[in-house]
Amino acid sequence: MNHEAPMWEDAFGIPWLDFNLSNLLMMFVASLIVFILGVAATRNMQRNPKGFQNFMEWLIDFIKGIIGSNMDWRTGRLFLPLGLTLFGYIFVSNMLGVVTNGVVGHDLWWKSPTADPGITMTLAVMVIVLTHYYGIKLRGGKEYRKTFVQPLPFLLPFKIIEEFSNTLTLGLRLYGNIYAGEILLSLLVGLATTSFLGAIGAALPMVAWMGFSTFIGFIQAFIFVMLTMVYMSHKVSEDH
Repeated sequence: MNHEAPMWEDAFGIPWLDFNLSNLLMMFVASLIVFILGVAATRNMQRNPKGFQNFMEWLIDFIKGIIGSNMDWRTGRLFLPLGLTLFGYIFVSNMLGVVTNGVVGHDLWWKSPTADPGITMTLAVMVIVLTHYYGIKLRGGKEYRKTFVQPLPFLLPFKIIEEFSNTLTLGLRLYGNIYAGEILLSLLVGLATTSFLGAIGAALPMVAWMGFSTFIGFIQAFIFVMLTMVYMSHKVSEDH
């Protein structure tokens, strides 16, 4: 359990610039997997989908359902690529640490990138910034500014606080669930390596928890995309 993150401190000779090499590696791996899956699913498109193409079309319909439940599809179709990318990236990231953890010496190299608060908060900030960007783009700067003082001007401070709370809850919810799952899996792995009896005792709980973690990984990806579209609809829809 006493694992440290491999750090590149004072990168490029800049005293304040440090990189977590594990995070960089795992973000690259997750991005590469999502890219490969996307290419594989669309490589040989057929009118009657089969196999992986059929799964991808189901996933597209699934994300379209999330978007359609929050806003008019004429507006929401703009966010289909965003929803697909977020869901694929977050789910794959959640699963990387369920499969295994990679430790070299005392450095933890292989894990779920979403088990790091820096990454989940960055995703959350990116989403909130995008909601403001599309709010201004689709409604115009003047109309968009009015939403912060409607229906009453004194609500402005509360709406500003809401933006920060939305960012925190979006990022920390994902981090907390994935990190807790990895901690328990690490404890079970530690128990399994203590002795033969420990391995037997940890085997069934480990398999059960890996299955449950897969379910949690899916749910957390779904919740993140759902909340993204909820926040987006509040910015781009006229009835909010």
